[in-house]
This record gives sequence, C-alpha cells and structure tokens, in this order.
Amino acid sequence: MTNIHPSLPLIDLHRHLDGSVRLQTILDLGRQHNLPLPAWELDTLRPHVQVQEAQPGLMAFIARFKWMVGVLVDYAAVERVAYENLLDAHAEGIDYIELRFSPAFMASAHALDAAELCAAVAAGVQRGVADTGVKANLIGIISRHNGVEQGMAELQALLANKQHFVALDLAGDEGNFPGSLFVEHFRLAREAGMHITVHAGEAAGAESIWQAVRELGATRIGHGVRATDDPALIEYLVEHRIGVEANLTSNVQTSTVPNYAAHPLKAQLDAGVLATINSDDPGISAITLPYEYDVAAPQAGLTLEHIHQAQRNALGLAFLPDDEKAELLHIKEAQK
Repeated sequence: MTNIHPSLPLIDLHRHLDGSVRLQTILDLGRQHNLPLPAWELDTLRPHVQVQEAQPGLMAFIARFKWMVGVLVDYAAVERVAYENLLDAHAEGIDYIELRFSPAFMASAHALDAAELCAAVAAGVQRGVADTGVKANLIGIISRHNGVEQGMAELQALLANKQHFVALDLAGDEGNFPGSLFVEHFRLAREAGMHITVHAGEAAGAESIWQAVRELGATRIGHGVRATDDPALIEYLVEHRIGVEANLTSNVQTSTVPNYAAHPLKAQLDAGVLATINSDDPGISAITLPYEYDVAAPQAGLTLEHIHQAQRNALGLAFLPDDEKAELLHIKEAQK
C-alpha cells in the first residue's frame, strides 16, 4: 500500500541529474574508458558512491559525486546518463520531473565544454521523454563554490542553451559562498525569462532564504530546512506562495537534521507553506521518490493528509504552464 495519491501526478521537483547515475553505468563507463574506479563490482563499488550513514556535513555528502561525474568522459556518456534518468523516473512511476545539473560541475573531471554538455543532456532527456512518456524539464545550476567569475561563465553556457531550461538554481557550498555574490547572475537569468529556485537554508540559516527570495528572486527554495527558525519568514513564504522543495533522506544523510522525526517538513505544511517531497540525489542516497513518500515521510511525522497536500503542492509549483498542469491532472484521473 502506497501513500501516493492515485488521482494526482507523482512529481519530483528537486532531483540532481548527476546525483542519479546508475552504479552499473559507472562500471560500464569505467571499463570502457579505463578509468581508475575504486572497485569493479556492484557490491564493492556501492559503499564508495552511496551513503550508508549520516555524513558530517553537506560537503562530505557532495564528495560522493566524485565517481558519478568522474565517468563523464565524453558527450555520449553525458547523454547516456541523462537518458537513463528518464528511464529510472519512469520505473518509479513519476509523471513529471525537473532534473537539475551544474554544467561546470559535470564537465570538470574531463574538461568538457559546458555549453556542449548542456546540449548533450538535453538530447538524452528528449530521447528519454520520447521513449517513456514521462514529462520533464531541465533546471540549470550555478555552482557557488567556483566563485563569481566562473559562475558567470557557467550562466553563459546555460543561456547559450536557454531553450532547454525552465529555471536557474544556485547550489554547492552555501556556508562559504552566500547568495549575495550572485545577484547579477540571477538578474540576467530573470531577464532571460528563467524561473528561479535556490538551494538555501540547508547549510546556512534563515537569512540565506531571505536573501534568495529578496535579492535573487526565488519563487522556490531548495531544502529550506532552516525556514522554521524565523516565524516571520514562514509567514512570508506562505503569503507570497514561495515553495519549499524538501528532501527528507538527504537532509538526514548530510546531518542537516539529526533524524527524520526532527525534520521541519510537517511543521511547514501545518503552517501552510507550499512544501513538497523530493528525492535530491537518489543515486547517492540509495532511495526512490516512492521511498520518500512511503517510508521517509511517515517517519518525519507526516499523515496521509500531509503527504497528499505535498503532492498537490508539487503540481501547483511545477515550472509548467497551467494548461500542461491541467493535462497532467487529466491524464492521471483518466488512468484511475
């Protein structure tokens, strides 16, 4: 028995494409390109890639990406990973997914061209959409920890492929690279017609979320765990209908919260925040979106009513035109 409402589309608004690389694909590409992988069998590779226990912080968790981006030797590998993201979303029963990635981060291990990498991702996703029927959009990320200048270069790579992206995000080392460094980047993105979602309130406090909505123009916040530290901020999020992309398991694994029960998602939903349930990096966390609904959410104290509200919120917050949201809902209701 699942907690997923059968009449509502299952939506993942916060999934990192490069945090969703299959272990088998890492092995295949490692062998194909003679890469120095730490292990050569699924069971022995798994502990190097997947998190088995809580990490001491966000950056320790991010270190697990090493073997996922490390196999992106060429654009064919990038396209394969993007395509397999859609196959895996389909296998999880997802109806609509927003996949995000930092082109500079994905390109870094093998000095790929960021703009060409964006085109390869788009090609893989489009092929996956055609083969699975899962609806998908792409969100581009600026990696904070590369600094302001590299962030602008990354933005230019994304804008060169603007037709493939619905939104811009800021991710990485939130504690040491505040959003205030990237105000100009996000002004340019908004002028280019992109929606804005920002990782905030994960490794920094409520002030990071305030900055994201006031200065960067965020209409959604990735994680937003620390929002509940500031009642005025919660009121602001509710009043301005700013969404929160919650990621239960990854927040436990990054030690952002000590356990599921301590997660503020329930409190946010009770307060009327448009909070949602997402998977973040399922390849690292070793979870699926249904796992987050059926296992993580109840452990975080969510009732069935909370869970269904989060599922409704995801449809409302999706970076989709209203007619496409209505179509998703219509298709789901027709399937009953």
